Amino acid sequence: MITATDLEVRAGVRTLLSAPGPALRVQAGDRIGLVGRNGAGKTTTLRILAGEGEPYAGSVTRTGDIGYLPQDPKEGDLDLLAKDRVLSARGLDTLLHDMEKQQALMAEVADEDRLDKAVRRYGELEERFASLGGYVAESEAARICNSLGLPDRVLAQPLRTLSGGQRRRVELARILFAASDGSGGRSATTLLLDEPTNHLDADSITWLRGFLQSHEGGLIVISHDVELLNDVVNRVWFLDAVRGEPDVYNMNWKKYLDARSTDEQRRRRERANAEKKAGALRAQAAKMGAKATKAVAAQNMAKRADKLMANLDEERVSDRVAHIRFPEPAPCGKTPLMASNLTKMYGSLEIFAGVDLAIDRGSRVVVLGLNGAGKTTLLRILAGTEKSDSGQIEPGHGLRIGYFAQEHDTLDDMASVWENVRHAAPDTPEQELRSLLGAFMFTGPQLEQPAGTLSGGEKTRLALAGLVSSAANVLLLDEPTNNLDPISREQVLEALRSYKGAVVLVTHDPGAAEALSPERVILLPDGNEDHWSQDYLDLITLA
Repeated sequence: MITATDLEVRAGVRTLLSAPGPALRVQAGDRIGLVGRNGAGKTTTLRILAGEGEPYAGSVTRTGDIGYLPQDPKEGDLDLLAKDRVLSARGLDTLLHDMEKQQALMAEVADEDRLDKAVRRYGELEERFASLGGYVAESEAARICNSLGLPDRVLAQPLRTLSGGQRRRVELARILFAASDGSGGRSATTLLLDEPTNHLDADSITWLRGFLQSHEGGLIVISHDVELLNDVVNRVWFLDAVRGEPDVYNMNWKKYLDARSTDEQRRRRERANAEKKAGALRAQAAKMGAKATKAVAAQNMAKRADKLMANLDEERVSDRVAHIRFPEPAPCGKTPLMASNLTKMYGSLEIFAGVDLAIDRGSRVVVLGLNGAGKTTLLRILAGTEKSDSGQIEPGHGLRIGYFAQEHDTLDDMASVWENVRHAAPDTPEQELRSLLGAFMFTGPQLEQPAGTLSGGEKTRLALAGLVSSAANVLLLDEPTNNLDPISREQVLEALRSYKGAVVLVTHDPGAAEALSPERVILLPDGNEDHWSQDYLDLITLA
């Protein structure tokens, strides 16, 4: 399991978390919801608990296996088949390939000694394969993949041909396959999952909730899916961004919400009482301070008032929210963006073919298709970050594209928050950029924080800040509401409602499509175009 002792977590010079003693501990059967506003340090803390980062101070001890799903999984061998990536969780991929080699060798060799050696080697591999669950385990992996929306045709493809959402689901399947091993060696696996429902459809989310409910090891989950938290967690760690401390609640989600509300009311009462007492002390000190004979007593009263206030938590104010407003679009022609006969292949695999589109000034378009149909790829081609295999992009008069990538590809992880926005808007006055970043909740030391250390929600806000500074008249938005807390998500949706330029949107969020009020839909991989209707809303979560 996991125990963090005297843990201190920082991002640059900012202290995100200070947890004295063994305050954070995960044991078998603990299903912990790690919650707090965007930027409170949830993702950074989870990364450190998983061993993928180092704390500023303190230590983390781990026993048993750890299954860690980050928001942005690291790119591995992209030539590996998706099926083999899942099976590699138990080493089955290598065994199966070695068994296939020995089978081929047994069929080819005529020499009895070599044949006998190949037969013995095959027997050894098969015995090892059986000890790891064998073909039953392979079937189990297929069942998990299918439950997460990864059919056989996807599992047979190299990772490089899959969308970002599909690759993330492959990683989730790999982690759950490892944790579900019935041999006894992995029953104590601790799962650390950062937004595991991203890119999952409704049926897959329902299945995942059931899997996590029955998981026998430890679990820490970061999620904005309230239903998942309500159904799964039996403990809650709240990271308080105001105090920089964790509040541990040994109870389920519903009871936590009540207890949290009670705690906030108590803190407000304590502060009000302390402020009243401190105010009286300071008023009395001011009166007495005018007399030389009572100056020492006045100073002592003032010190008591200061001490009284110093022992209180910082005053809780309503969590700040980003004030997101997409840019006033620059003037452009009637049809600023056109494309004809776009085709994309990965090797012999055709992603889509013959896609034509015309994006008129101020038009609103949703791109729909099953996962892997090429939605993200199409937006990358329109944005100019990827080339099509045939067809062409035809920019119209005055075209200015603003591109939001779901994997935050437009951000430089090594550069600071300030450097990223300065690069996006090199001609904008410095004070104007600082005001813009302040509206997106980036101030003070955060401006010097490397973008790679930000949480998923913070990266989303930073990427959107770059868009706002661009005066784009065509926005290409790929999952712009991912990783956002409910308040920040509503800010993005409100920005979509009020934006006057053209939008091409890819989303699994029905609320985002409704906020856009689209006129048209483009269906991939065929590239067919249709008028938007409410019937398409039901397809959003499946796409």
